[in-house]
Amino acid sequence: MDPFFYMPILRIDAIQINFEIIPVPSTERDDLVVVFLHEALGSIPQWRNFPTFLCKSTGLNGIVYERQGHGKSSPFSSQRDKNYLHNSALIELPRFIEEILSPEKKIILVGHSDGGSIALLYASAFPKRVAGIVTLAAHVLNEPETIAGIGPAIDAFRLGKLDKLKNYHGDKTEDLFFAWANTWTAEYFRDWNITEDIQGIQAPTLVLQGQLDQYGTEKQLVILKTVLGNNVITVMLPGLGHHPHLEAMESCVEQISNFLQTEILKKQHE
Repeated sequence: MDPFFYMPILRIDAIQINFEIIPVPSTERDDLVVVFLHEALGSIPQWRNFPTFLCKSTGLNGIVYERQGHGKSSPFSSQRDKNYLHNSALIELPRFIEEILSPEKKIILVGHSDGGSIALLYASAFPKRVAGIVTLAAHVLNEPETIAGIGPAIDAFRLGKLDKLKNYHGDKTEDLFFAWANTWTAEYFRDWNITEDIQGIQAPTLVLQGQLDQYGTEKQLVILKTVLGNNVITVMLPGLGHHPHLEAMESCVEQISNFLQTEILKKQHE
C-alpha cells in the first residue's frame, strides 16, 4: 500500500491489526515516520496524548498500532511461548511496516516496556529501515525484580482492581493479562535475555527508565550501554515509575525531541 493512508484496520493473512495515523500536515520530513510500540497490556488509547504530542514536537508523522491480542486487533490465534517478543519483532512488525509504508521511508521506533524490547529486536534485524530508536522501560533480560513486580499485579487483577483494562481490550482482557503474567513468571522464561540478539543495532538509541520502575532496574541500562556503546544514550529518570512518558509527559517529550533533533534530524542534513 503506497505510501501513507488512513484506514483503521489492516489485514495480514487472517489477522486484523488496528492502527491510527498521526499526521503532521506541515511536516518537512515525509521520509521519516515515528512508529509507536505499546507495552505488554497496552493499546492505542493507553498511550493517551503522548504520540500526538511527540509527533507535533518533532514535526514527524506517526503510526500507532495494536499487536494481535490487544485492543481492537484480532484475538490471539495461538498460545504464547518464550519467543513471543521475537515473533512480534521479526514476524508481525515487519509485515505491518511492509504493508503500511513504502520502502523508501525510514522509521523511528518508540517502544514502551515490551514495545521497547520489540523495537530493539526489530532494529537489530532490519538496521537499514531504522533511523532511530527510543525505549521507555524496555526489557533486555528478565530480572528477579520483574518477576516480583508481577505478583501484586496478578493479585490486583483477581480482585478486580484492573477492570479498567476491559475498556481497552474487551473480552480479550483476561487472555491478554495472563498471557503476560504467566509467561514472565514461567520457569522457561526466567533466563530470557536478548543481549545477543540486539548486537546488530546501528541506529542512534535513547533509553529512558524510571528510577522507581517496579519491573526493571538500572541493570537494563547498564547492559544496553555495554552492548550499544557510543550508539546509545541512557537516562535514569528520578522519581518516575514504569510509565515515565505518562507520569512526566512534557519532560519525556522534550528529552526525546532533543535527542531526535540532535542525533538524527540535524545529522541527516549535514
